[in-house]
Amino acid sequence: MLDINQFDSEIIGADTPDPLRYSFVAKKGAHAAGSAMPVMPDQKQPTLEKMFATQGDKAKKRCLYIHIPFCRVRCTFCNFFQNAASRKLVDGYFDALMAEIKQKAAMNWTQTGTFHAVYIGGGTPTDLSPLQVEQLGKAIRAHFPLATDCEITLEGRINRFSDEMFDRALEGGFNRFSFGVQSFDTQVRRKAKRLDDREDVMERIAQLSATEQAPIIIDLLYGLPYQNLDVLEQDLKDFMDTGAHGLDLYQLIVGGSAPMINLQEKGKLPAPANTAQKAEMYQLGVEFMAKQHMRQLSVNHWTRDNRERSQYNSLAKTYAEVLPIGSGAGGNVAGYSMMHHRSLDTYIDAMNTGQPVVAMMFKQNPLEPVFASLKSQFDSGIVRRSSLPQVGGQSTFDFLNPLFELWQKRGLIELEQDCAVLTLAGCFWSVSLSQACIHVVQTTFQAQMPKPKMMTM
Repeated sequence: MLDINQFDSEIIGADTPDPLRYSFVAKKGAHAAGSAMPVMPDQKQPTLEKMFATQGDKAKKRCLYIHIPFCRVRCTFCNFFQNAASRKLVDGYFDALMAEIKQKAAMNWTQTGTFHAVYIGGGTPTDLSPLQVEQLGKAIRAHFPLATDCEITLEGRINRFSDEMFDRALEGGFNRFSFGVQSFDTQVRRKAKRLDDREDVMERIAQLSATEQAPIIIDLLYGLPYQNLDVLEQDLKDFMDTGAHGLDLYQLIVGGSAPMINLQEKGKLPAPANTAQKAEMYQLGVEFMAKQHMRQLSVNHWTRDNRERSQYNSLAKTYAEVLPIGSGAGGNVAGYSMMHHRSLDTYIDAMNTGQPVVAMMFKQNPLEPVFASLKSQFDSGIVRRSSLPQVGGQSTFDFLNPLFELWQKRGLIELEQDCAVLTLAGCFWSVSLSQACIHVVQTTFQAQMPKPKMMTM
């Protein structure tokens, strides 16, 4: 039986009359996660060889993630900047990337499974040339076993996204485009180091959406400096006016070496919104989209029509294995998670000398299937008894029920027979709630699980 009294408010939340704003102190990260065991450096190569020599399971969902680690400008809120884009650097990297694509595609594991979603992220993938984008798309389609309805997304920015880039991307087989708008407001954009004014961004998004050649998705952030409730509401109206097919609405989380921190300390930027203010912004966004009758696919994603499925975002948070390719790419295969070298020179040198491009590797927790299901279901806004794997020989839903009952009293969820449905407050705190469940399950059952075994040759 679960004794929730052993956990403090950092795990189970606070008892507050205002759960939307104050259930937790702040959102600590973009994603929830459980613990994992590092693979020692001398074991990386044999583990990788063993892993990729095995046969895949066509019944399991897979994704492919390809990383393009370049940006022309570093946004003030970004903690993921790797390399300033130049034609010479991009061209050299592209050659190494295409070599890795062919190498990874030739593996037995790759060819004996099916990929249901492909995502080209960064960085700014549209810093590739139009020809390179077309070549990349065609290489993916030529070398990987893709599902017949495989979603292939190209991420990028509107700045310099020309008709030639769009046409060549379509020719290469890309069937979904995601643009990091963050805000349409010109002042907010300039202070965040975005490159185009509101009118230019709106016009280009509208042009692309009107072609109906592929779903056009935009990302908006809420909580940026100079972005109050009125600005956010106008951002949402601008999104609707462009005719774009889908919207991701993400909470601003600033950390690490993001330039915004230094600019704020020097008095060159006002502080971004605090947690309570961001909670109000999220509420505005949810209510606005409901009034527009936009269909909600997750706690932070909406679609205008049935063409937008957001397959990668949903699959990558579940049992789907994610094959990473490129400098700085991360993924998970056969029970191991991995991160490739972030250093461009180290990655290219590894490719040229036949060394592993994996910098860090971890054996996933034996409870990872439970963790993945919890992350996926909290992201969807509904936790279903039937969809949760068992843990410790019992229903995970039943085990967590004392916690669910507490959260129901606190206004975070509503229990409906075999489902826990997140309220508005629960949706805002969905990552914190899933992290709490993962912590509780791991704390209770970790000692009962067999110690994970590394692959051996």
